[in-house]
Amino acid sequence: MNATHRLVRLVRRPGGLPTSDDFALVQAPIPLPEAGQVLVRNTHFLVFPGLRTLIGGETRDVPLPPLHPGDALFGPAIGEVVDGALEKGRRVVHLQGWREYATPAVAECRPLDGILPDPVAHLAQGSAAYGALTRLAEVREGDTVFVTGAAGAVGTMAGQIARLLGAARVVGSTGSPDKAQRLRQDLGYDAVVLRGAGPVGRQLAEAAPDGVDVVVDTVGGEQLTAAVDVANRGARLALVGALDGQLSPDRAGGSAPTVLDTYRLLTRGITVAGYNGMDHPDVEAEWEARFGDWLRAGEIRFPYTPVHGMERAPGALPALIAGRSFGASIVEL
Repeated sequence: MNATHRLVRLVRRPGGLPTSDDFALVQAPIPLPEAGQVLVRNTHFLVFPGLRTLIGGETRDVPLPPLHPGDALFGPAIGEVVDGALEKGRRVVHLQGWREYATPAVAECRPLDGILPDPVAHLAQGSAAYGALTRLAEVREGDTVFVTGAAGAVGTMAGQIARLLGAARVVGSTGSPDKAQRLRQDLGYDAVVLRGAGPVGRQLAEAAPDGVDVVVDTVGGEQLTAAVDVANRGARLALVGALDGQLSPDRAGGSAPTVLDTYRLLTRGITVAGYNGMDHPDVEAEWEARFGDWLRAGEIRFPYTPVHGMERAPGALPALIAGRSFGASIVEL
């Protein structure tokens, strides 16, 4: 084993959206596990847009620490135990991504027990979508479901989950014609609202002529505004992301103001709720069990865009923000 490994550090806090120059791939000594820790050789880690908030320093109400210049990035990762308090060779998922070797505490590792047929699928962001669609905005047979940011890590899973839970029509939104085509052809979306191709509200009304019963919102902004306008009586809106604010060059990732017609909310009895996984600790195990069954039956896909090698990792978050990925973005080591 080499005496050093590579990791990605934040070089400076961006003035706007981060670029690859804001990150550095550096060499550091491979850490030695202390008592209660394990040394893990990472094989995959997730690139997630929430890093934008951590880098921007606006972490109020976020259960993760801010990132300062000089800090190593972190996030969900999969790796193999090579030393320490767990069996060597065992695969685990933990939160010390963005490096080749990590030393999480045993309590911070979750051994992968084969519940999913592909270990990489443990990096899928379907838990939030599943929780939103079963706990906050329960899908009923025949519902029309609208998913904003449908080509993202959560959105690509949300549309498929909604269909499996009984939705009759699934509409998504994206900013790319190519992604819109993939959503329809590969993931079963019935219609796609294309940002930049005309008013979002008009497109959504055409895509859902009978209105919308359930919304899984990962974006906010004008798309959430439009969703309220076409929502049916008793519609349920679950907020699972705020990309409109996180990916804005004019914000630091910790706010996402949106205009909502409260008169519509009131007169139509529409509910709006934010999904936080910590409020639903039972969801993760339930989701993984169903996800594994659906994967084995070929009823669901886990789409992701691979980023090959640590040398490309510094550009992975800017590429995600620029919309150059479909589904999750995963660095493969």
